[in-house]
Amino acid sequence: MAKENSTSHSSSDYGAQSITVLKGLEAVRKRPAMYIGSTGENGLHHLVYEVVDNSIDEALAGFCDQIDVTLHKDNAVTVADNGRGIPVDIHPTEKIPGVELALTVLHAGGKFDRNAYKVSGGLHGVGVSVVNALSEKLTVTVDRAGARHQMSFVRGQTTQKLAVIGLAAGTGTTVSFKPDPQIFTVLEFTWSTLADRLRQLAFLNGGLRISLTDERGEEPRTETFYYKGGLVEFVSWLNRNKKVVHPKPVHFTATRDDVEVDIALQYEEGYNENTFTFVNNINTHEGGTHLTGFRAALTRTINEVAKKTNALKKADFTLSGDDAREGLTCVLHVKLREPQFEGQTKTKLGNSEVEGIVRAVVNEHLGNYLDENPGVGRAIIEKAVSAARAREAARKARDLVRKKSGLENAVLPGKLADCSLDDPALCEMYLVEGDSAGGSAKQGRDRSFQAILPLRGKILNVERARIDKILGNEEIRAIITAIGAGVREDFNLAEARYHKIILMTDADVDGAHIASLLITFFYRQMPKLIDDGKLYLAVPPLFRLQHGGKIVYARDDKHKEQLLKKEFNANAKVEVSRFKGLGEMMAAQLKETTMDPSKRTLLRVVLADKERKPTAKAVERLMGNKAEARFDFIQENAEFASADLLDV
Repeated sequence: MAKENSTSHSSSDYGAQSITVLKGLEAVRKRPAMYIGSTGENGLHHLVYEVVDNSIDEALAGFCDQIDVTLHKDNAVTVADNGRGIPVDIHPTEKIPGVELALTVLHAGGKFDRNAYKVSGGLHGVGVSVVNALSEKLTVTVDRAGARHQMSFVRGQTTQKLAVIGLAAGTGTTVSFKPDPQIFTVLEFTWSTLADRLRQLAFLNGGLRISLTDERGEEPRTETFYYKGGLVEFVSWLNRNKKVVHPKPVHFTATRDDVEVDIALQYEEGYNENTFTFVNNINTHEGGTHLTGFRAALTRTINEVAKKTNALKKADFTLSGDDAREGLTCVLHVKLREPQFEGQTKTKLGNSEVEGIVRAVVNEHLGNYLDENPGVGRAIIEKAVSAARAREAARKARDLVRKKSGLENAVLPGKLADCSLDDPALCEMYLVEGDSAGGSAKQGRDRSFQAILPLRGKILNVERARIDKILGNEEIRAIITAIGAGVREDFNLAEARYHKIILMTDADVDGAHIASLLITFFYRQMPKLIDDGKLYLAVPPLFRLQHGGKIVYARDDKHKEQLLKKEFNANAKVEVSRFKGLGEMMAAQLKETTMDPSKRTLLRVVLADKERKPTAKAVERLMGNKAEARFDFIQENAEFASADLLDV
């Protein structure tokens, strides 16, 4: 066993002189990911968010109603607002202008002064100074007290001291910066990413106008986000492709103990909950005390209304939280002076007092609304009661498919061809379209580690069905039992019998549809399989190319043309045959092209977004009830569709 290499320095060399002191903004440039998360695409866009958040704080304080964001041809960005303007007078103790202090010193800002900002998102006080440190150049222009002031920086270092450059008719702050190529691995901003964030901020701050302009194309492109209705318009926009249970969102706002609670909600005919929570404009992805208070009050209020209206008189159950939230779309925005977040990422609110405040507000205002609008109340209660009955049916159905030990309860005679190995890490299961292809796959597989489960036709679209119907479907029940890890809240990844689930469908439109249905099933019922990288798509060939004894296979038309040029002589007469489906392929062909780990190509199914919200929205549009939403999505995204092949 090799010994660890010794160094030429002794322990006595380690003294005070070994400790490096990073002054000013040096620490930010040394470890940028500590401040903005990454130096890739997410970190790049975070720079814009930090500057915009300063302008939003001015809007929250009531001094700003217009923010303009511009993307320039050189990938520089300008953010301008009509707020009060960053202070330009000399700080009493630091002896430099307030704007210079804000841009060059970490933890310096008006957000720490309770009198300057009642509520604020950027409570860490490092925002704009971090942007300055990570910019190749930055210029700030401040209109204040009738004068226009300006100063400039390069990589956080002052290059032009604050100076008056002219007169100003109003007030405001303009920050122009260009991300530093020495720091970032990606330098091009994405329109859709910025537009989504700015749209969200406009919804959250009703009456605030935010514009986004892109000068990088042949013609400038501008979109303005302005929603006078605030959260009501937000919920309507989220439900724009859904069939709603009641026509208008329920909205109420109240302030208690200096905490402002703003809520809008609406039920739709689907079965999933979509609740978005915010604190001072910060998206709290992991929820927190405000979400806990809301959910508790919602369940209590709906049960109270159900009792008043005798909706449960024939039922032997009360409505659970899941029942009360089925089909719910809600936006909850809480504003408070000193939010306490769990972790640097600010994704979970920890203030204990907020839970009681939100609960009290929802109990009072939602209860009153449903009493005054009995038609809406009746529609919501009927949906919740229906969900409760389905839950009970699902419990009984789940008992039929829940794995106890191996496949002792599985009803899969002659359907699943299992593998002989017991170690899940070494085993994989192919879900194969059709009995014919299933037969070829069973003959072509390696029996030691490859299991085959043939599927009959197109499975149920789980996006349009409740869990009881899903679990009652024979094909889905076979999949669940074969994998053996349960579904939804019962799912346990450690009990999965295979660590690769491979979807193998025909290389045509019908095959793609079946694959989409299967992916939707796994996304909704076994999402941890996708999160853990255990779901794959097989890539069977569409063409067989032969000249003499040489045979190669092509995935699609483009691949076929590439192989014709690469693998065959230009004068060769190549015989090209097209497979109509997997069932046409002989076992040896299927093994060689699609099942042999040394030759096959697999696509791993991954989530593009950590928050899951954009993915969920896409699934709803593509697999939901509204055909027009599906058509619009395909029209909008067809030109961007692509697949990156991953050999595994």
